[in-house]
Formats: sequence, C-alpha cells, structure tokens
Amino acid sequence: MGMMDKLPSETAPEDGRAVKLDVRGSRVSFPSKKGRFVAVDGIDLAVKEGEFVAIVGPSGSGKSTFLMALDGLVPLSGGTISVEGKEVYGPGPDRAVVFQEACLLPWRTVLDNVAYGLELRGRPKAERHEVARDLIQLSGLAGFEQFYPRQLSGGMRQRVNIARALAADPAVLMLDEPFSGLDAQTRETMQGELLKIWDERKKTAIFVTHQIDEAVYLADRVIAFSKCPARIVAEWEIPFPRPRPLSIKHSDEHRRIENEIWKVLQREGAFAAH
Repeated sequence: MGMMDKLPSETAPEDGRAVKLDVRGSRVSFPSKKGRFVAVDGIDLAVKEGEFVAIVGPSGSGKSTFLMALDGLVPLSGGTISVEGKEVYGPGPDRAVVFQEACLLPWRTVLDNVAYGLELRGRPKAERHEVARDLIQLSGLAGFEQFYPRQLSGGMRQRVNIARALAADPAVLMLDEPFSGLDAQTRETMQGELLKIWDERKKTAIFVTHQIDEAVYLADRVIAFSKCPARIVAEWEIPFPRPRPLSIKHSDEHRRIENEIWKVLQREGAFAAH
C-alpha cells in the first residue's frame, strides 16, 4: 500500500485491546459495459475494540461502498472481512449501520422504533422496552417515547436511528454520513450528542463523512481514501483526550490536523485548488 502520511504526533502504543474488525485485501467490483468496474481495491484495515475510526475521501471514492461491504450488503470480489475473529460473508447482528436518512417506521412510536431490532429477534416485550428506554434516555429523547417520526425534527430522528442501531448491541457500529442532511447548527449539536453516547457505550465505530472537522473531532483515527478505486492513502492518530468539548474544534491543533487532511484530499482531487 505504500507509506502512509501521518502527523508528526506519536502513534498510540499497543494497549492490549483485541482487534474487533479485521479487513484484509478487500476488493469490490461491479460489472459494467467496459468490463469490471473496481470501486474498492485492496484495503487492509484493523480496528481495535472500542476504537472510533473516521473515513474521509473524495466524493465517489468508494467510502459508502466499502461500508456496505463491511455490513455484508455488497459482496466482496476479493479479500476477507472478519468480526471478532470470524470471517463474515453477509449481513449479521454483529454489525449495524446508521444511514444518511433515518429510515424510521412512520407508524411506530420512538419507543417501538428503537426496540424494533430486538422485536425481530424475538426478545420479550418487557426486555426490549427496557433496553429501548435506557437508550432513549441516553440519547436525550426522554419524554418523546410515544411520539411518531413525523413529530420529530431531523436531528431527533437521527438520534432515534442511532439508538435503534445500538439497541441491537452490535460488535461494530457503522455510520454513513448520518448528519449530512442536517443544518450546520444541528449537525454540530449532533456531533456532540454522538460523542456523549459513544463515550457511554464505547462501541467500535466506523464513521464515513465528507466533513474533515467532523472526522477530526469525533475519531481516534482518521483514514483518507484515494479517488476511485478506493485505497487507503493516509491515516492520522488523533491526539485529543476524551471526553472532548465542541470548543476543541477551534483549537490550533485541531485546525492543523484538518489542514494536513485537507492537503491529502486536495492531492486526491477532492477539492479544487485555491
């Protein structure tokens, strides 16, 4: 894969955490009129238990395709994906995805939307409602249990969406630009809310975003993809301790890391030159 661009900060030492998600030589291709179109080309990625990894890259680089491959919704044409040491070949309860759109069931209340995955697994009503109420409280939605999606703001719907994914207690939580449809102020609020929830649950997380500041603020590690076909061209260990206040986004160090990432993405054609 070649040398990675890294910030001149030290890489975090080995801390004994097990590798939760292990991707080896993953390749995704599709048939096209000109032969096979390669969307993802030979990605290796190991994500430790409780690690929050953000993926950035040019538009159309294959970030979402890679995430869908991790979830098993898109088949690999080469390589392997393992979760907790077991190779996976399709969707499973060990992975959950939060999409750009909340995709809530409009005829179900907040409580029953959050509990839906547990209902599908046949868990008793009292048990699934207990789990759902706990996550609703954690997500700042207490008092809205009997509301329907149409009665909620966009940010609140995404909180329900995240709570629903967490209710299934997946080994790996994947988020595909979950805040892209929100206005700037709500998006920033939701970043803080997501970190609050993540700090509580410490889920292994993969977060795809176009927003560099969002990636740096949320993640332990930021991965940069090349233009299509997707390859990892750089990565950064993020040095900020947790919990992180939103104000850290205005620090010189945060801006410096953003600028480093911006330069790599500019090189990959994500932005026009100034």
